[in-house]
Amino acid sequence: MKIHPSLFVLLFLFKISLFAQNQALESKVYVWNDLPVKQNPKAEQRQIFSGTTPSFKSFKMHATTLYPHSSLKPIHKQDNEEMVIIKEGELSVTIEGQTKKIKAGGVILMLPNEDRGFENTSDASVTYYVLQYEANEPADIERGKKAGGSLMINWDEIPFKAHDKGGRKDFFNRPTAMTKRFEMHTTTLKEGLMSHPAHTHNAAEIIFLINSQGDEANSQAQETINGTWYDAKVGDIIFLQSNDLHGIRNTGKGTCTYFAFQIE
Repeated sequence: MKIHPSLFVLLFLFKISLFAQNQALESKVYVWNDLPVKQNPKAEQRQIFSGTTPSFKSFKMHATTLYPHSSLKPIHKQDNEEMVIIKEGELSVTIEGQTKKIKAGGVILMLPNEDRGFENTSDASVTYYVLQYEANEPADIERGKKAGGSLMINWDEIPFKAHDKGGRKDFFNRPTAMTKRFEMHTTTLKEGLMSHPAHTHNAAEIIFLINSQGDEANSQAQETINGTWYDAKVGDIIFLQSNDLHGIRNTGKGTCTYFAFQIE
């Protein structure tokens, strides 16, 4: 039996994709404007990264821009755990029958195998980041529920704590069904400052600038990764692999604000 040449091409591309997903992620800045865009009638999507960390056999992130009055899927379940951050706009989120509107800067954490759904009920597009991860160890649903379960948090529900370099918002620091520890906060950093000296830690980390104050759309920063400095702006994603040396400084005008979350 002859096999059509196009089938060989598809199999080859599938193997390449599978190989990439099983590779340890590289610490780097993923530039928003360089991300390929896939469009459909309801949304556009940007794949940011997909790979592994020492604690996770699958660790991937993408961004979705959902057009007004649209949804991509009906209410559904997923085996993996998900964390979502709203970049721009407002998203109507349903988890286990509870619905809440989450605005820019809001965070959603969804445990495995719970009913979930997203819908844009507004007249403007909404853009959000999605981190999906599956641990090397089996999910511990009971651990996740005891730690607080799934959650939906709006930006203005978290108090701002000022300090000499700017301030921060602490979203959560807890285990989940798929993590031994998941810590998330935002830092507001004054012009010209570095948050702290370059350092390492066991947890993988993700950092990205946001326009939190209404005047931070043009914020700029630099991240040092293993001794080399890289530029980053609002929308870019900085991924830091376990135990890589890193640190961030504000290189723009005025304050910059960024999400930072460690996960292991």
